[in-house]
Amino acid sequence: MTTPAQAFDHAGVFRALASHRRLQILEWLRDPRAHFPPQRDGDLVDDGVCVLFIADKLGVAQPTATAHLQALARAGLVTSKRVGQWTFYKRDEAAIKAFTRQLGDQL
Repeated sequence: MTTPAQAFDHAGVFRALASHRRLQILEWLRDPRAHFPPQRDGDLVDDGVCVLFIADKLGVAQPTATAHLQALARAGLVTSKRVGQWTFYKRDEAAIKAFTRQLGDQL
């Protein structure tokens, strides 16, 4: 995971963002309460959204959603949290801001 103080692999971030589905996930995670139902385990904002909810909303199998989310996590755009047997994902707002700032500085 990339922290805001570190330099980003811009190409890696762009590869993650090149997928329409990943962009859609990031949009949904910006306001998870507007896009997902309440969860039994974990708060949508504090803990993130369960991968099963994301898979259902994308209309894909859970492993496919997990692959998209892991690509976003490798790029440093989302974080994951395990709660029991479930994995929850949320945007890493600080990292996203740092990335856009670094990109602006380099362009």
